Amino acid sequence: MSPTKSGTVARDSLAAVTDDLDHDQYDRDQYDQSPAESVRELADIPAIEVITKAIVMLMSSSAEKLGLSSADPDESPHRDLDEARRLITALAGLVAASVEYLGPHAAPIRDGLQSLQKAFREASAVPDEPGQGPGEKYLR
Repeated sequence: MSPTKSGTVARDSLAAVTDDLDHDQYDRDQYDQSPAESVRELADIPAIEVITKAIVMLMSSSAEKLGLSSADPDESPHRDLDEARRLITALAGLVAASVEYLGPHAAPIRDGLQSLQKAFREASAVPDEPGQGPGEKYLR
């Protein structure tokens, strides 16, 4: 999702994370629109949608940096544990700060975060002390 002009973003759906949208209708309408019509003003996007999109992006990027998109994570050309640590820490901070707004999605998001933290621990040559791993200080 990239800005098209100041104050606008291209539409993108998070059917698995947002529950207040009619996704079937949205998907049908999306195909009937020209690219210029598929742009929304930033002011029109609900805060929870921005938060959940950021969470999904941080989770996806963390998984990629952990090498989880490859059959063998140890051989992934995208593996970068330093970058993964930063992303997981940012994700944990965002989740901790917005948990009250995530509603029923908070539990699966936390589960996903914990899975990423576990994958990081397993990938590290020298594991962090308990409570010192990426983002762990935000989830105490």
